[in-house]
Amino acid sequence: MSEETMVKNVNASKERNLKMDKVFKKGILSIQHVIAMFGATVLVPMITGLNPGVALFCAGMGTLIFHLVTKGKVPVFLGSSFAFIPVIGVVSARFGDLRYAQGGIMVAGFLYIIFAGLIKLFGVEKIKTFFPPIVTGPMVIVIGLIMSPTAIEMASNNWLVSLVVVSTVIIVSVFGKGMFKVVPILCGVIVGYVLSVMLNIVDFTPVTEAAFISVPEFTLPKFSLEAIAIIAPIVLAVFMEHIGDITTNGAVVGKNFLNDPGLHRTLIGDGLATLFSGFIGGPANTTYGENTSVLAVTKNYDPSILRISAIIAISISFIGKVGALLQTIPVPVMGGVSLILFGMISSVGIRTLTTAEVDFSSNRNLIIASLILVIGIGTEILKVKQGLFLADGTKAFTGLIGIPITNSIQIVGLSLAAIVGIVINKVLPQETN
Repeated sequence: MSEETMVKNVNASKERNLKMDKVFKKGILSIQHVIAMFGATVLVPMITGLNPGVALFCAGMGTLIFHLVTKGKVPVFLGSSFAFIPVIGVVSARFGDLRYAQGGIMVAGFLYIIFAGLIKLFGVEKIKTFFPPIVTGPMVIVIGLIMSPTAIEMASNNWLVSLVVVSTVIIVSVFGKGMFKVVPILCGVIVGYVLSVMLNIVDFTPVTEAAFISVPEFTLPKFSLEAIAIIAPIVLAVFMEHIGDITTNGAVVGKNFLNDPGLHRTLIGDGLATLFSGFIGGPANTTYGENTSVLAVTKNYDPSILRISAIIAISISFIGKVGALLQTIPVPVMGGVSLILFGMISSVGIRTLTTAEVDFSSNRNLIIASLILVIGIGTEILKVKQGLFLADGTKAFTGLIGIPITNSIQIVGLSLAAIVGIVINKVLPQETN
């Protein structure tokens, strides 16, 4: 063998090793992103009654759709949105069929696309004037608070397990390092699950009966104007959250994604992903801060890694044993996580207000915030207290404050609060010094 051939062989070997090393690193980074999104993504369907396997599939497909629309430039992962938990629960209780929630989720996805068109037409700054922090902050606070009774009810099934879960989430959040700090919810669920196994309150029957490989239980949506009126307005609350997530992601990466590929494209990507998810039985999708945190920790911003993560999530959704195992997680474990989760949602609303340095010495701001909080929480409590149905099966809306759509449909709760907040913010004049 000539010296030249030997050199070529050595160089070829080095190149192969470098490629293998690159593939291995990409694989590890992709798995980290899957771990980061997993706990929160499956938590939403487990709380609302949707199928966790379908949610994983939708998260993966939604991420790929998002990357396709945004030209593969934005390194984000789309997972289940927490903001829709309360309204999915309301629709489920009222109709007894989650397929009506799917219809509402699809319309919410379509509204994202409409917002994208408006941003393209009028510019982001013009649209943002309808959703300032004084409006979106209290709206997010309401989302968390109206779910707090559900968290207490779930946790009360076994306070020992729930408090251990809460303690674990707190400890990991405060003292965790590296990847552990990114997945406190997942850590809490694992510790709570292990404790539940030790206390013999876990039923493994679904796992033993499940096939190793199975197709997720996809379902087609049903549509009702009432369900749409309950779910779709949540987009008003999460629109600014989307802008914040894309801005944060860009700050971590060091690029302005609002300009390139453009906020209209990221919104269309989110909207199409949510449309797709609602069509086959999954929750609404949203960009995940957990995965942005992984980007910050690893300092690797390659969008292709997120696409590999999406493919892994899709693959996991077809492992029947995984879906069955998720269904065996006891209620008090979910209750412990929910105690933290719903409080954190409200806290995000408070953070929105403080980060924007909203001036609460202003009577104008006090009025807007107070109306959103009282209308959002008050009408929701009144609705539950009054009862959902009369004896003859008609909706019990007598004396309920809301915007009537039909004889049996009214906009109440967060949806009503959002509309009032947006209108009052535009009507009340800005205070001058």
